[in-house]
Amino acid sequence: MLSIAILDMYKGAPNQGMRNIHQLLDSFANAQNLQLNIKVFDVRNTQELPTLTFDVYIGSGGPGSPTEPEGWEANWKNLVEDIMHHNMSAPNKKMAFLICHSFQLMCFHFNLAVVNKRQSESFGIFPIHPTKQGKQHSLVGALPDPFYAVDSRKWQVIQPNMQAIQAMGAAVLAIEKNRPHVNFERAIMAIAFTPEIFGTQFHPEADDKGMLHYLKEDEKKELIIKNYGLVKYNHMVNSLEDPNKISLTQQLMLPVFLKNALNHFKQNHANAL
Repeated sequence: MLSIAILDMYKGAPNQGMRNIHQLLDSFANAQNLQLNIKVFDVRNTQELPTLTFDVYIGSGGPGSPTEPEGWEANWKNLVEDIMHHNMSAPNKKMAFLICHSFQLMCFHFNLAVVNKRQSESFGIFPIHPTKQGKQHSLVGALPDPFYAVDSRKWQVIQPNMQAIQAMGAAVLAIEKNRPHVNFERAIMAIAFTPEIFGTQFHPEADDKGMLHYLKEDEKKELIIKNYGLVKYNHMVNSLEDPNKISLTQQLMLPVFLKNALNHFKQNHANAL
């Protein structure tokens, strides 16, 4: 039985992310004929964090600033450091996938880049470009250049601290679309922090059918058109109906991460027999 800790960073805010994560895990378990032991930790409301007894850790997205302390951050950083220290010597590696807010936290607390507020909120489905290292990585290399994903954030990770990144053994795997018409640095969109810990600024868990249903609800449609305009709304709907966009990313990123974790889990147990 593969054990998975989900670190819910949404702080009680309405979201699609947690539904998407559970849906992906259910689909993976069914495809692999596998039983999963899943526990959710409401980190920001209860300050509860998992121990090192889990095989896999998934950190969700969430609202608010990743740089303003709420009281649980030191314990969160200790958990990440414990996972990394464990993986340095133990044969049963702990795997982690950090999404959006969790990704920003990792970059900020380990001084891997500048984490600051964007000029305006990024919301929509955007092209993302793999780096040279990204094209050789199992979680990014199977995707086209560019690939597409849901991006919803008011914060950004820019100006990589290459000294800290190299000291950690990390690698930048993807960056955001080029915007030559604006004088802003391209944000970092994916990092392999270690061989076992991976993170994305975007939402690879987002599903096209669920998000399309969400966007077509009258209340949500009116709100998006009011905040972002009809052109942006129609672009999102058209992108969701394209099987080569976020559907492809959803099928080829988190599922591959989970398959890698399962293969390692099986190999470690086989070696222990």
